[in-house]
Amino acid sequence: MTDSVTDADTTLPVPHVPPLRRSQGFRNFWLSRAVSGLGSAVTTVALPVLVFQQSRSPLPVSLVATAGTLPYLVFGLVAGAVADRVDRRTLMIGTDCLSALCLGSVPVAQALGALTVGQVVVVAFLCSSLSLFFDAGGYGFVPALVGKNRLAEANSALYGAETVVRIIGNGVAGVLIALVHPVGTLTLDALSFAGSALFLRAVANGPARAASSGPRTGFRRAVPNTPARAASSPPRTSPHRAVPNAPAHATTNTPAPAASSGPRPGLRESVAEGLRFLAGHPTLRVMTVVGTLQSFSGGAIVGQLVVFADRVLGVHGSDGRIGLLYMAWSAGGIGGSLLLPRLRRRYDAFPLLLLVLPVGALLGLVVVLSTDWRIAMVALASWGTAYLVVLVNTMTYSQEVTPAELQGRVNTTRRMLSSGLGVPLGALVASGVTVSAGIRAGMATAVASITLAAIVVWVVQLRGLPGPTAEA
Repeated sequence: MTDSVTDADTTLPVPHVPPLRRSQGFRNFWLSRAVSGLGSAVTTVALPVLVFQQSRSPLPVSLVATAGTLPYLVFGLVAGAVADRVDRRTLMIGTDCLSALCLGSVPVAQALGALTVGQVVVVAFLCSSLSLFFDAGGYGFVPALVGKNRLAEANSALYGAETVVRIIGNGVAGVLIALVHPVGTLTLDALSFAGSALFLRAVANGPARAASSGPRTGFRRAVPNTPARAASSPPRTSPHRAVPNAPAHATTNTPAPAASSGPRPGLRESVAEGLRFLAGHPTLRVMTVVGTLQSFSGGAIVGQLVVFADRVLGVHGSDGRIGLLYMAWSAGGIGGSLLLPRLRRRYDAFPLLLLVLPVGALLGLVVVLSTDWRIAMVALASWGTAYLVVLVNTMTYSQEVTPAELQGRVNTTRRMLSSGLGVPLGALVASGVTVSAGIRAGMATAVASITLAAIVVWVVQLRGLPGPTAEA
């Protein structure tokens, strides 16, 4: 009698993958971001205070704010190309050390009686620039550390921690400034960067913890791999679990090898290669537009929240409830970080936008129409949840579909469009609309931006344009 072959005989065993919190490498990376983020959250408040104390003029304060976003436009493309050409872990450690030295120069200059407003503005610009290069390295470092099939979980954990430490840091900044002076708080931030570098040093050069399973592209079920995906991810053996495919020698800190054995292209060609990939990938192109519109709305909300609270909600600048409104918006990000991994297990990246963007637009409308600060606070927290889900979902998808050797260039370009263009443009447009048409109209620009993003993804979905399922 002929032996029959059952499904169990041919199914490859899937090894058990421990939760990320038990991965020492990811835990050390998470701690490095949490420690550094806490110090940076305090410095976000301390730097403007220090500059104003030194100058007694609002102009240098605005220069500090500009210095925080300008590097995304100046170095955005270059930072990604550099990160894809060097050892990413070394790049991140180096930027942490340089950030510590930059911030440490302020208390040294203060002690010598040589501190100037110009130095503080330059330090703000340099630290923001170094942070950009760090992030460029991190875009490729995280997928190698945890595997592409666990990016949603990893990014949610990282962004959730960032939100928590930002709330804590902003909350204690006033106390620290009063106790140790703004210069003293910068010293603490310098120490936090040094601590971040030490945690990164502790990330072992071992193999990636899990393999890339590639992104899913159907509404609830994955579609067969297209040629572009097949190059980086194997087919799944079950609807829910992927077979690891990382080579045994893969490390978390080395850049991906070049696709060809010829001479390495110059920096300009490297930048152009990343731009071509982003422009030529239909789904990623659409999601980049959505991410920029989302960031535009965030700039509009944060930029006009004080005015909205004062003129509509009756919460004035000296009222402690203004802090609760800001905390509600930030705390929504915690909910989003907890919600995204569950949503990504149920829905694919593009269809998730079809659901969350209209919800975000409705919640934004509730905020704009609110007259009671308590209703506005709850709506802001819910809106913040939807905001972070879209933000991290878009970033996760980009990391999933981008080849390892292009991670820095592609994702830094996206960040340049969102943080470098979307956020300041949203704040500027909202303020102009507020001056000409009133605060509700100014806040409504954020709702209009999210609504436009929702229309874009639904038009792509309903008209069947290359986007939700096509790959470059």
